[in-house]
Amino acid sequence: MDHVIHEPIGLSGNMAGQEGGSKSSRGWLMTAVAPWGENGEDAFDQGLVELGLGDARLIQVQGAMLPLGFNIVPPEALPMGSLVECHLATAYAWSGSTACAGVGYALCETPEGEECAIVATITTEADYEETVLLLRRNIQRKLASRDLEVVAFDVAVDEVTAGPDHHGVAIAALILPDSLRMAGRGRTGPIRGALTRSAEPEKKRVDTKAPAAPALRPGGQSQKKGLDFRL
Repeated sequence: MDHVIHEPIGLSGNMAGQEGGSKSSRGWLMTAVAPWGENGEDAFDQGLVELGLGDARLIQVQGAMLPLGFNIVPPEALPMGSLVECHLATAYAWSGSTACAGVGYALCETPEGEECAIVATITTEADYEETVLLLRRNIQRKLASRDLEVVAFDVAVDEVTAGPDHHGVAIAALILPDSLRMAGRGRTGPIRGALTRSAEPEKKRVDTKAPAAPALRPGGQSQKKGLDFRL
């Protein structure tokens, strides 16, 4: 399967950073499917190999915030035994059923002008198009909860249909190859006041200022037109 990486829409030069720079944390989005596993573990391992993570040691990370200075780069081969931080979404299917997995990020600014980035993942039994919309909505809600304004964003979603009497898996990953080497040296931002989502409707500026971006589906269908971030 050929993996396709799109440049994020709306990326400012200041937030893009320079690859390998002291303030840069690289990462990339990828997806993979394996429809013919003997069991779920077998299907998952096949998916990791397809992603280029089959020989890596993985740390699956929780939480919405990405390292400061995050920027998207093309995927690269990882040395055997690499210890790699990943945000993973893994959806399983069985014997003709369908599942989807997706991951997305948004480059953002706080009201005080601090630059940051967030990540969201999703797994569903819905179809590809609906999963894209649900993932974008997850990103939107994380932005609203933190009072962040979008500068650029992108998503990657893939869909698997399991073979007859076999297990299938769809994996979406945001891979951060350098983040663990930054431990203790990575930038941190200011401490912000406690933020809780209001019961009122989400702020309109979150709905209206996000640029459109195509949904990534490496090796499968790709959306030719960007989706409006408004839902």
